[in-house]
Amino acid sequence: MTASAHAAHLAELNIATLRHPLDDPRIAPFVEMLDPVNAAADDAPGFVWRLVEEGSPDATGLRPAGENVIVNLSVWETPEALWDFTYRSGHLEVMRQRREWFERHVEAHLVLWWVPAGHLPTVGEALGRLADLQANGPSPRAFTFASSFAAAEAAEHLEVAAPTRPAPAGATLTPAGDAN
Repeated sequence: MTASAHAAHLAELNIATLRHPLDDPRIAPFVEMLDPVNAAADDAPGFVWRLVEEGSPDATGLRPAGENVIVNLSVWETPEALWDFTYRSGHLEVMRQRREWFERHVEAHLVLWWVPAGHLPTVGEALGRLADLQANGPSPRAFTFASSFAAAEAAEHLEVAAPTRPAPAGATLTPAGDAN
């Protein structure tokens, strides 16, 4: 985890429902991109932390949202840092091909929220924020890129939320790498 002058960081959860199991050859191109894309995230300016399964370089083995649903949970110094990584890096190629590997979600599948700098959100906390967004729409507590809120607007929601679900077995809440 990097030191930061920011009092709040941006947490992000996105979920994806697999069309086929991860070991299916039709998903192989996605699996092949995991290591390079995760390495790029780890080295991206503004990156703070990402969830990884203990003993694994990623979190694809964790299934807290369902057997065929993979999760990506990370923390960034600013929304701009996350946006740049998501839409201005090699990650964009994964986004362009996502319909080959993942089902289209009817409900929100990405949620953003502010956390106190130094706080690493739990999977339960993240799923709770996603449920809040799905039930109530965007708010300073749970929002999207398209309907975002500044950290100051979300100040009353910066308290660490109690997990709504326990962290899955094997999850580790340690930094995946250092940002530049």
